[in-house]
Amino acid sequence: MAKTITTKYDVSEHLRTPQEMAAYLEMCIEESNGDAAFIAKALGDIAKAKGMSQVARDAGLSRESLYKALSGDRSPGFDTILKVIGALGIKLHAAAVHSPKSAAQQKQSSRSLDSG
Repeated sequence: MAKTITTKYDVSEHLRTPQEMAAYLEMCIEESNGDAAFIAKALGDIAKAKGMSQVARDAGLSRESLYKALSGDRSPGFDTILKVIGALGIKLHAAAVHSPKSAAQQKQSSRSLDSG
């Protein structure tokens, strides 16, 4: 019987376009459950796909400090994250998860129900 040879999966080998990189980061953020080191690791995967040396130069960081910051073993500072995101050409944006009613809107809504 032939021996099966396996290799470690490296997602950075499959991140070819800026759209794929942004989609990968977005999914990792959604799956992270607030784990900043997990998000940093995802940024590291993207940086590896683009070329760590170039990303480090563009972010104004040394290659070694970039590897450490994005290893997934620690949570880098937000300033580092912003520099890396900028160097990767990814735009960070915010979106509302839900729009809770204000107290005034809730009172108005309950009054409408009571009078109806």
